[in-house]
Amino acid sequence: MDLGYGVLWLLTVLLEGISCQGVYAPPTVRIIHSGLACSIEEERYSERVYTIREGETLELTCLVTGHPRPQIRWTKTAGSASDRFQDSSVFNETLRIENIQRHQGGRYYCKAENGLGSPAIKSIRVDVYYLDDPIVTVHQSIGEAKEQFYYERTVFLRCIANSNPPVRYSWKRGEEVLLQGSDKGVEIYEPFFTQVGIKGETKILKLKNLRPQDYANYSCIASVRNVCNIPDKMVSFKLSNRTASPSIKLLVDDPIVVNPGEAITLVCVTTGGEPTPTLLWARSTGTLPEKTVLKGGTLTIPAITSEDAGTYSCIANNNVGNPAKKSTSIIVRALKKGRFWITPDPYHKDDNIQIGREVKISCQVEAVPSEELTFSWFKNGRPLRSSERMVITQTDPDVSPGTTNLDIIDLKFTDFGTYTCVASLKGGGISDISIDVNISSSTVPPNLTVPKGKSPMVAREGDTIELQCQISGKPKPIIMWSRADKDFPMPDGSMQMESYDGILRIVNVSREMTGTYRCQTSQYNGFNVKPRDALVQLIVQYPPAVEPLFQEIRQGLGHSVTMNCRVLRAYPTRVLMYEWRLGNKLLDKGQFDSQDYTELTVNILAKEHYGIYNCSIINEAGSGRCSFLVTGKAYPPEFYYDTYNPLWQNKAQIYSYKLQWTQMNPDAVDRILAYRLGIRQAGLQRWWEREISVNGIFKKGELMTNNLTELVRPEPYEVRLTPINRFGEGDSAIRIIKYSAPMNPHLREFHCGFEESNICLFTQDDTDIFDWTKQSASTRDTRYTPNTGPTTDAGGSKHGFYMYIETSRPRMDGEKARLLSPVFNIAQKNPYGSSNTVYCFSFFYHMYGKHIGTLNIFLHLKGQTSTDIPLWSERGNKGEQWKQAHLNIHPTSSFQLIFEGVRGDGIEGDIAIDDISIMEGECSIIDQPDTTPSSGGNGTFIHIWLYPVFIFLSVLSHQR
Repeated sequence: MDLGYGVLWLLTVLLEGISCQGVYAPPTVRIIHSGLACSIEEERYSERVYTIREGETLELTCLVTGHPRPQIRWTKTAGSASDRFQDSSVFNETLRIENIQRHQGGRYYCKAENGLGSPAIKSIRVDVYYLDDPIVTVHQSIGEAKEQFYYERTVFLRCIANSNPPVRYSWKRGEEVLLQGSDKGVEIYEPFFTQVGIKGETKILKLKNLRPQDYANYSCIASVRNVCNIPDKMVSFKLSNRTASPSIKLLVDDPIVVNPGEAITLVCVTTGGEPTPTLLWARSTGTLPEKTVLKGGTLTIPAITSEDAGTYSCIANNNVGNPAKKSTSIIVRALKKGRFWITPDPYHKDDNIQIGREVKISCQVEAVPSEELTFSWFKNGRPLRSSERMVITQTDPDVSPGTTNLDIIDLKFTDFGTYTCVASLKGGGISDISIDVNISSSTVPPNLTVPKGKSPMVAREGDTIELQCQISGKPKPIIMWSRADKDFPMPDGSMQMESYDGILRIVNVSREMTGTYRCQTSQYNGFNVKPRDALVQLIVQYPPAVEPLFQEIRQGLGHSVTMNCRVLRAYPTRVLMYEWRLGNKLLDKGQFDSQDYTELTVNILAKEHYGIYNCSIINEAGSGRCSFLVTGKAYPPEFYYDTYNPLWQNKAQIYSYKLQWTQMNPDAVDRILAYRLGIRQAGLQRWWEREISVNGIFKKGELMTNNLTELVRPEPYEVRLTPINRFGEGDSAIRIIKYSAPMNPHLREFHCGFEESNICLFTQDDTDIFDWTKQSASTRDTRYTPNTGPTTDAGGSKHGFYMYIETSRPRMDGEKARLLSPVFNIAQKNPYGSSNTVYCFSFFYHMYGKHIGTLNIFLHLKGQTSTDIPLWSERGNKGEQWKQAHLNIHPTSSFQLIFEGVRGDGIEGDIAIDDISIMEGECSIIDQPDTTPSSGGNGTFIHIWLYPVFIFLSVLSHQR
């Protein structure tokens, strides 16, 4: 009895205490899938292909191991170009794409990295399957110009459909299936070249020398053979002696010139075509205006604007011959932007206007349509007519269209006055543009200067500034501003900006705007003489840019800390001074000499030295600040996330959880004295807290364990763990743990033939080398390994599914694949939670091939031990047949069954399992250990009732 109590005491210490072991590990990754896949196949070299129908939901989950917990990123590659897709470049475990479209197919990569070793990467190829409605087009033989299909004419019926996988076509004439060779007048073929713009597979039905019986109803059936449950699609076309390509007529003028605000209606009618063509309106420069009203072949645009102008086309199509197209242009009248300029006598060098010389006044406007533009000239309000001394020209071939000139020859004093040019459109409805030009003795060419003190212009970053050029002369021209360095744009992004008063206003000036700006006179609204220009220099001051902006420094008491603040750039570059402060307390200040940094050192850290240190580096434009948080608090713990979820313990209202963690950078600060553990049920506010003491010093990577027995409800719990040292509390880490209920609360019977997509909730073990694969004999490719694996499932069906291990490359000898059953909960037999229930566990196995390895079956009891109990084992070639095994098991708590396939010494070593059954009660047939060697291998069997002895002896040996 004393020995029994000793064993129980030892187990309690092992579970409740904190134990340590190294667990830092590089990441591993595995992709699992759920959702509405049509099929999941393993191609050669273990590439996984996930097939899904367009419009369904793609859901891929990236399962990772490694410690610390790896960071996950999903990316997609299409062809050879990497595609960082917005909705798919995600940083969580599950990638979900609802209503997947064909362009979203491709290879998806899951990358996991935690800073240890190389990142782990797995990929899966996603094929999106679809079938669009087929289209039949009809064409006459090349060179035929007649619209109707008479006798002795060759007709081509072309069937086109977009699909994945490739589509298969079949043709019918009425109810008769047309095949190649079944009718001498019919030929079925695929074209060597596909017409530009046509996508998808094409099949052509050629009717040679059209006969009376060829006038019939033809059907094209497109099929992808029900892949992904995509049904066949059919399109029909009736061929008759009236079949003709479309022809149309536009009942409108071309072009159509309208005033803005008017309503315009375009009418398109069909003049021929059988079947009746459909009419479609399109615009050459994009989509139709949103306000457009369509009714059959009639298009109406109410309240038209200049933006609605363009070419509009009516297109008729009936899939016979080429579509018919007619177009018309809509022109919306407009007058825009009036300008003028004055040109002195070009035969004299003097730019001034002088009596007795020639002067030209030019006016320019933008007009639509330009041919409707007319000009009228007035002097002091009275109309002017062209004469020998005042010559009016409506257009000038030397300048852009829309220009009129008034040449005044032999200028007289009486010619001084106000000249007005008026631009108008012949069609009316558009307001005229009037431009006044004053010619007098005070009319002089411009002069451009920079006011005193306006260059260089010094500003601080963020200010609003005005660059100024002073203009003299009459009339004042437009000023054009640009950068002296032509490669740099102006602040608004353009290369040139206009100003009517000579001022360039810049809001929120930045350091990139520093430089020289050129102001230049334009010929517009002034004299057409050699441009005047001037330069204005802009200097933008900005405070020092420093590094680091923020840095956290963790250090224990009694150690030294050095902080360094460095200047990266500043203007003016002469830095005035620096200041170090802890909170509001000034620690040090001074001026910079030749160095570009300043340092502060605390030789022996005390508690009063912890806090935020600010270093301000100051120049005339302001200051830049480096901040340092000096703290002695510990880094957060890192939860070891690969632990199991809480388990049901066969005792009323008791659930346990083995909380495991490592400490991030434990040597960075003072040693950790304890942890504060907080637990609360999800959704509640109150925390239950206790302290976990720590004895001794542990190293980075050591695993700490604490068994939680405070979980009294099968609900999610939030666990918070906070390290404590001499400084106080450190950073906390929080994780959510969820109650994991067994699959069947009271197991009576269980059957699995792997026919469902979820494979009866079996899962792949994360710790093995490769995975078991779901397969059926009808879809398995045996070209590379024809002498291994089953040809049917255990029930004899080629379409039934089973699980098997694929041992082809890159698999190596001895590599293992482990398949885990769901968690089963045993039936209760008495109120104290113990059970004497026996279960009959049976399954079929297939071990055929000269390189067959080993199939092992293990039992895993939840919440009691991490050791898997061997139940059954077979190895070697058992022939091309399914065999069944029966085992009695006596589990004492919730349990899982583990199927472990071990690869043999070659590629012909595929092992398969099927039709797994667990039923309450003993087996009528029990597999016995195979004690005689055979050519295939040896079998072993271990009774589950030996498990308590196994545990007892293990504890005793450990105690000794």
